[in-house]
Amino acid sequence: MPPLEVRPVRYRDLEAVLALLPPDEAGEAGGRPVQQWLDRLRRRFWLAKLAQFFSHPWHYQLAAQVAEREGQLQGLIQVSPINARRSAWQVDRVLVLPSGMEDLSRGETGSLLLRHCFQLVWEARTWIAEVDVSYPSALALYRQNGFQPLAQITYWQIPPEQLVELARGEPDLPNLLPVSNADASLLYQLDIAAMPPLVRQVFDRDMADFQRGILRSLVDQVQQQLNHQEVFQGYVFEPQRKAAIGYFRLVACRHGGEPHQAQLTVHPAYTWLYPEMLAHMARLAQRFPPQGIHLTSSDYQPEREAYLEQQGAQRRHHTLLMSRSVWHKIRESRSLSLDGLQLSEVLQSFQPTQQPMPGRFCPPGPQEHASHCHPHR
Repeated sequence: MPPLEVRPVRYRDLEAVLALLPPDEAGEAGGRPVQQWLDRLRRRFWLAKLAQFFSHPWHYQLAAQVAEREGQLQGLIQVSPINARRSAWQVDRVLVLPSGMEDLSRGETGSLLLRHCFQLVWEARTWIAEVDVSYPSALALYRQNGFQPLAQITYWQIPPEQLVELARGEPDLPNLLPVSNADASLLYQLDIAAMPPLVRQVFDRDMADFQRGILRSLVDQVQQQLNHQEVFQGYVFEPQRKAAIGYFRLVACRHGGEPHQAQLTVHPAYTWLYPEMLAHMARLAQRFPPQGIHLTSSDYQPEREAYLEQQGAQRRHHTLLMSRSVWHKIRESRSLSLDGLQLSEVLQSFQPTQQPMPGRFCPPGPQEHASHCHPHR
């Protein structure tokens, strides 16, 4: 059988990618179907191609590799960085032909695509992947390639009727402030406090991850206009500690075609903020057609997520966050190798360059020879 070849994705590959989609399109982390991603990429392929010349996440919409055999597409993988320094990358999706699910479980096509990305992205020190717990073949694929469980993530949904109920409350958020680049250090400290130590080490974030340049802001605004979205975000400031204790981001859909997407981060010492911030987001959602909210909590703690259930949130999706460390072997050059050096060449540098000067010191010997060593005594 001819070997598989891996190459970057092309525009003509987008139609063939449809054959790689699972029948029910399930298992996409975060509730973003592959079909939806593919449609957007097809409509804006050349715009995303242009974005390759700028430092923007749109560049990595095309950071996809495909595996083909004799011109037939067999699989696809998409990866992207998760921090500004690009030391941590994530596997967004791995797709193979439905008829090749046996290859996926054995790790042939899927492992080939993963190993290709590991070798291609040399700046990555860690890799992460979100895997649906109901897909054992995908779990086996990542385990065979060195991924280990890191944390469990739960995606939530708040139905429209519950949003109406939450919006009736008066949120007590006197220090709710808008987000700007000047607040990057506060949001960075909140992110550190909310994440478990091991997760924080893998994500390897710094203040640059919470800042947005002018070009990126302009591109995001264009993207929001094309997707008919409006973004709200803010953080709660604690004056006594001079720290951010809560953060939210709501991406609202203006025409009601899709659920709102929300992100919520709460400091573990201020769990009373959950109902207040949910009520505030529910009030913002009332400006748009009735629709629910898909919520992602970045706390990674089940005991803290229990507060979401108390406010009527429903568990929608479970994923397992897995991570893999990468150790790159440095290729040794001929000049640095010790195998080709001879012992005489090594000792040659220790040879004296001049004749030694005679001295008056003699090693200790018999008493009868002492006079020869000290003739003037």
